[in-house]
Amino acid sequence: MKLGSKLKRLRLARGYTQEELADRCDLSRSFISQLESDKVSPSVETLERILRVLGTDLKHFFSEEQKKIVFKKDERVPVYDLPKGVKIDILMDAVEDKELDAKIVELEPGAQTDKEDYHDGDEFGYVVEGSVDIYIDGKRYRANEGECFYYSGDCVHYMRNPGKEKAVILWIQTI
Repeated sequence: MKLGSKLKRLRLARGYTQEELADRCDLSRSFISQLESDKVSPSVETLERILRVLGTDLKHFFSEEQKKIVFKKDERVPVYDLPKGVKIDILMDAVEDKELDAKIVELEPGAQTDKEDYHDGDEFGYVVEGSVDIYIDGKRYRANEGECFYYSGDCVHYMRNPGKEKAVILWIQTI
């Protein structure tokens, strides 16, 4: 494995220049450059410091395990204790270090999700079928089939199906 090219990919994925990474790690830009071109090898302590800044650790950096790419329909996990007429399935379960939570939400006519209080992260939804009213701090917004919505989780929010047919929403939350 080429240590340098893997570090460079992680740096670029974070949007850092060599100079920015060097500053955050208290190293020189020339050292980062030499490291990425495999001209020098870091100490374990230096590598750990760089990986921390890049959002990972030694275990994940050297892991050869292939991350799961495809999540089958029969692997979805249902959410229980929901209001009547609401069905939610978690689309990706048992994924370490994920930064988003994707769900399929089905709302029968007139059904609504529980009100959620303030939390970190953002929420995105795509209306696959029907229409949905999104209530954010008491204000109503309508999204119809083929439309999407986005808001910050720092508000009181919930969804309701105002229609006469089932509404289906792909709902993604950052965590």
